[in-house]
Amino acid sequence: QAQLVESGGGLVQAGGSLRLSCAASGRAFSTYGMGWFRQAPGKEREFVAAIKWSTSSTYYSDSVKGRFTLSGDNAENPVYLQMNSLKPDDTAVYYCAGSSPRYFMRDLKKGENYDYWGQGTQVTVST
Repeated sequence: QAQLVESGGGLVQAGGSLRLSCAASGRAFSTYGMGWFRQAPGKEREFVAAIKWSTSSTYYSDSVKGRFTLSGDNAENPVYLQMNSLKPDDTAVYYCAGSSPRYFMRDLKKGENYDYWGQGTQVTVST
């Protein structure tokens, strides 16, 4: 069974940095794109960043643009989310997600267009 595993979360002070990693394990699978989402307590899951492999295009939410950077070579290797200038509002559980080729050309900012999800990693930013 294909799985996504996140790592790199933790506790950091405001203004600090963290790098999240997402790697696939188990049965190999292909993806159209990979994304990161987050969910804070009492809030809905929200889009953070995504990459489309066919064009190497990256997408970011307005709240993280300029502070977060998503990187990855291809669907077979880990993807990373470098998070700089962290704020308390960034506190959430961060989830990695993979979108299979059946969602080709779909909007990677929408969680409904992803098949595979990791278990999540907690990021806590203190004041």
